Amino acid sequence: MKRCPWCGSDPLYVAYHDTEWGVPCHDERTLFEFLILEGAQAGLSWITILRKRENYRRAFDNFDAEKIARYDEKDMARLLGDAGIVRNRLKIAASIGNARATLELHEQGGSLDQLLWQFVDGRPRINRWRSMAEVPAITPEAEALSKELKRRGFRFIGPTVMYAHMQATGMVNDHLASCPRHAELGH
Repeated sequence: MKRCPWCGSDPLYVAYHDTEWGVPCHDERTLFEFLILEGAQAGLSWITILRKRENYRRAFDNFDAEKIARYDEKDMARLLGDAGIVRNRLKIAASIGNARATLELHEQGGSLDQLLWQFVDGRPRINRWRSMAEVPAITPEAEALSKELKRRGFRFIGPTVMYAHMQATGMVNDHLASCPRHAELGH
């Protein structure tokens, strides 16, 4: 199988590439999970976060936004002391704040699914990149999405982070055209 070269040969990375990355996701909890994980990844490699993913699930109540929104200073101290996650005060505070912003979105009758997917008109954008050099780090849609999330009080959601989120959750199909996953995920 001629996979996208970014996943290399690490079994965890390969499994992520083959089963999850680029699969259209409309599950509210999973979309929230990726917001938190992508924000934690800022400045780090994705494989670092992938290796810590189960620790994040444990530490952040399986990404239950309602529970996370109620975190207090005691929870902040617990998280800052947890070697299984990225112990960055700003990123942890952003995760808690993003949970609160998500709940506010829900209280207004919206959802992450509706909010995020509107930036691709509700269906995946199918790209046909031939090399990794062609794949952008930022797109106008990611910039607009980042701006809207910031307006709603989300943090650690810059355009690069949001484009990675769009790729991970299948809002865009950025598997290289030569990768079998490209065709498997449509068009």
